[in-house]
Amino acid sequence: MKRGSLLAGVALLALGWLVSALGLGMVGHMAGHMIAVAIAAPLLAWGMVDTRYDLALRAPRLVHPLAMSLIELAVVWGWHLPAMRALADTQLAWLAIEQLSFLAAGVLLWAAVLGAGGDRRVGGIGALLLTSMHMTLLGALIGLAPRPLYPMMAMHGGFAGLGPVEDQQLGGVVMLVIGGASYLLGALAMLGGLIRQEARA
Repeated sequence: MKRGSLLAGVALLALGWLVSALGLGMVGHMAGHMIAVAIAAPLLAWGMVDTRYDLALRAPRLVHPLAMSLIELAVVWGWHLPAMRALADTQLAWLAIEQLSFLAAGVLLWAAVLGAGGDRRVGGIGALLLTSMHMTLLGALIGLAPRPLYPMMAMHGGFAGLGPVEDQQLGGVVMLVIGGASYLLGALAMLGGLIRQEARA
C-alpha cells in the first residue's frame, strides 16, 4: 500500500507540473499547484511513513506539524505575491525553485502530520485546519480581486478563452475548493481517528 501511495504521488506530481506548464492561465497554474501540494504531497508523505524516509521520525523536533504549517503558509503566500509570481512566470530557474519549494513545503507538512503520534496528533489536526483556512482565504482574495493581480499570467491567455479577471476568479475558486477541502478533510479524518482511539481507551 505504501509503495502504491508513493507511485500515485509521483504520477500526480508529474501531472500537476504538466498542467502548470501547459499555459492554461491562472486556472491551470492553480490546478497544477493544488494537485502537487494538496493531493500528491499527502500521498508521497503517506508512502514514507514508518520507513527510513519518514521525515517526522528522522527529525521529530524539526518536522513538527505547526512549524511545518507556518512554513507552508509562508511558501504559498510568498509565491503568490505579484513580484514573486512575475519572477516565476518569466524565468525558468525561478519557476523550478517555486515548484520545488511548493513540493518540499507540502511533503514536510503532511509528513509531520501523518507522523504525529500521541500528544502531537492534536497539533497535526490544528496544523491542517490552519492550512485549510489560509488556503481558503488566499483563494478567496485572489478570486475576489477586481483586477488582474498577475500581469504576466494575463498575457499568457486565460483558460478556455476566459478574460484575465474571469480566469483569475476561477483560479481562486480552484485554490479555495481543492486546497481548502484537502486539508480540511485530512484534519477531520485525523480527528475521527483520535476520537475512536479515545473511545477505545
